[in-house]
This record gives sequence, C-alpha cells and structure tokens, in this order.
Amino acid sequence: MVKDSDRRASYWMILPGLLLLFAFTFVPLIYSVIAFQKFNPALGVSGSPWVGLDNILYMFSLRDARQVVFNTVFIATLKIVIILVAAVTFALLLNEVRFLRIQRSIQTMVYLPHFLSWVILAGILRTILARDGMLNDFLGVFGIGPVYFLGQPNVFPWVVIFSDVWKEFGFEAIVYLAALTAIDPTLYEVAELDGATRFQKMWYISIPGIAPVIVLVGCLSIGNVLNAGFDQIFNLYSPIVYSTGDIIDTYVYRIGLTQGQYSLGTAVGVFKTVVALILIGVSYWAADRFADYRIF
Repeated sequence: MVKDSDRRASYWMILPGLLLLFAFTFVPLIYSVIAFQKFNPALGVSGSPWVGLDNILYMFSLRDARQVVFNTVFIATLKIVIILVAAVTFALLLNEVRFLRIQRSIQTMVYLPHFLSWVILAGILRTILARDGMLNDFLGVFGIGPVYFLGQPNVFPWVVIFSDVWKEFGFEAIVYLAALTAIDPTLYEVAELDGATRFQKMWYISIPGIAPVIVLVGCLSIGNVLNAGFDQIFNLYSPIVYSTGDIIDTYVYRIGLTQGQYSLGTAVGVFKTVVALILIGVSYWAADRFADYRIF
C-alpha cells in the first residue's frame, strides 16, 4: 500500500514538469487571440484592431491553404499506416530469430535511426538522393534516371514518407516485441506438437496475441493525422516542391514568420489545434471502445 508521504513526494516530483508544460504550452496560447485581429507588432496585442473570423474565413478561401491541409493529411496518414504495418511485420519476423545475440543486434541497428536528428539525416539523404548521388549512380547501371528525388513534386512526398518509415518503424516495433513476450509459450509448444509450421504459429498465435496492442496503437495514432513532421520536411523541401510537400506547420512558418502575416499564420495554427483536439478525443474514444484502454 502506498503511503501518503510517498504519494505527496511523487506529486512534488511531477510539479516541475507541470510548471514547464504550463509555461511553454498553455501560456503562449493566450496570444492565439491575434488570429482574430489585424495584428500590428507596433501596436501589440492590446492595440491591434479586432476582425473577428475574417482571418479564418480568408484562410479557407486560399487555394494554397486547402492544398496544404490535403498534403498534411496525406503524408501523415500514410506514415501512420505504413509504420504500423512495417513495425508489426518486423516484430513478428524478429521474434522468430532464435539466437538472442543476433536478435538484439538486429533490433539495435534498426531502432538506432530513431535517435538521430533530422538535421543530420537530411544532410545524409540530400547526399544520397542528389542527381549525382549514390542512388542515381545505382539506378544508372540499369539505364534509369537520373531522378531528382527532392526536386520533383510527384516524388517528394514518397521520399518524405519512406524516409520517416525507415527512421521510426524499428523504435515502434519495440512495443510489439514486448507484447509478443506476454504470449503464453505453451501455446507455441502445443501448436508445434500438432505439426504447425512457423508461419501457422505466427498467423494463429502471434498476430491474435498482439492484436489488442495493434488496435490500441492504431487508435491512439488518429491524433497525429495533422502531424506530418515539421523538422523532417523543413530540412528536406524547397520551393519547387511546395505544391506537394508543404504541410500546415511549414506553411505557418513561411507565412507567419518569413512573410510577416502573423494573424493569418496564427489562424492556421488555431485551426490545426482545434482539429487536433477533436482527433485526440476521437482517438481516446476509439481506444476505449475497441481496445478497452482508458487514461482516467
């Protein structure tokens, strides 16, 4: 039984994190009011005139804004789905490796890219995917190319998607590997006595055993549909691929900070925040409904 003194001590340990969260997350939200103003930095928030919903309505009238929302949903959704499938597949296959040292070595090599910054990885990708880079040299052997991977609007989104899959699927696989260890080993032993192959044991025991975890992760991922990865795209894209590579976060950065349209940029950010809150609510409802998962 937890003592009251231990419980109070745990609250005091949580307090610094809550204060930082409040200071850097909730306090800046106060200034979201400039989304409803014609903001002038010289006049400040209190002196800038109010325009109501004009900025938000203007945002919806912009063709660029609609394209940016589509790009964000398209890239983020495919990232979520492909990473989920790749992580589950990798975990199932790695679970079949019987030599523990080899299994751990493979696992370490695969999830290591997760800890690398996109600033570093973007430089590596720019070198590999350049017109005279390693990948185009390889394709040239087969008479293909050169392909400008980071400069063709129809190719760039797929570079973003699959480079993020390569970076993240190994780390997400840890969740499924942990779920696989919770499956009763006697089920595999009985199946082996009945003559089941490895594929049959995987299909009829492993996948059903981790199905609740797959559903849970999938449901909780709904809240990330509008998070396509600012740091990745910002370090990889260029004006030539804005039509297919620009997402909400980079759009807000461009129009709000580089072009000085602070009110419009904030309006786009407020729109994303409201939709994200709705999606987070939907994700937790789905997790409770389909995976019996609750936070409170």
